[in-house]
Amino acid sequence: MANTKPGNSQGLSRTALADKRARDLAAANTLDREQKRAENQRIGQEPDSDLHHTASGQVRRTSIAYNRATHDRGEVA
Repeated sequence: MANTKPGNSQGLSRTALADKRARDLAAANTLDREQKRAENQRIGQEPDSDLHHTASGQVRRTSIAYNRATHDRGEVA
């Protein structure tokens, strides 16, 4: 029973959607995420790949599919 309204593909209530957007924004604006975004801009984004930040702090260019599957590989809790 998914809601097809733009920005709400999960079918969340207005309150739940507002809470989710606030959590997402707070997570995106942490110092760690801001530093990673700045580093990505210095390295240079490419449309056919992602920059993957490893646990050791290194950055490597990977396929988009590989980088988006970090949860499947257990890299993100």
